[in-house]
Amino acid sequence: MRAVWDHEKRCPPHAPDWVRTAAIDADLMACVVNDVATLVWMANLAALELRTLQATVDDPDHPTSLVLDLDPGPPATVLDCCRVALELRGLLAELGLVAVVKTSGGKGLHLSVPVRGATADDTKTFARALGDALATQDPKRVTIVMAKEQRHGRVFVDWSQNDRHKTTVCAYSLRARERPFVSAPVSWTEVEHALDAGDPALLALDTVAVLDRVETMGDLYEPNLSTDQELSRLGGR
Repeated sequence: MRAVWDHEKRCPPHAPDWVRTAAIDADLMACVVNDVATLVWMANLAALELRTLQATVDDPDHPTSLVLDLDPGPPATVLDCCRVALELRGLLAELGLVAVVKTSGGKGLHLSVPVRGATADDTKTFARALGDALATQDPKRVTIVMAKEQRHGRVFVDWSQNDRHKTTVCAYSLRARERPFVSAPVSWTEVEHALDAGDPALLALDTVAVLDRVETMGDLYEPNLSTDQELSRLGGR
């Protein structure tokens, strides 16, 4: 189970005693949202946007996911992220690794590669190597440089999201925007279709659409939780 929080990482002192907490740092206790009651309680606090670490509270030193946050610098759009995501999927497939993809709920995409036995340093190093491979191959469209001025018209592959204490918006979380779209898992076929159609709206999913999708398609994010991919397969090791 992962610790979850809104923009405030610390679980509030007025939390009911049935809300589970976990130590993230020596002086930081975060909420663990592992049941409906806790989720409803957080909703009542207007905790619209929920974020999580990539490791579980039971084993904080070993992330269960490697994350690639694809952030387009205008005039690039989510469609440019689709192209980069598909290229990353190809690189991962060459290593025998699978990834799941979800919308960010904003303007980009998130790839999650389920891993076992890795440290945050391992996943961060590998994520940067993947981004660097694409940036070297196509520097006009892809960058791994964090400086805003370097992102214009490019997709920034944010490898730093794999830092031990960094968080990523949870799958199925709303985003704190004027119109709160959902960070929604999508299929790779949908990514391809949106790119082929040239229609970014195909990846803008609201709450009603996402609930209907889960009902008919199931949980497209589930492989990120259940797939067992060994550390020895990362980076050809």
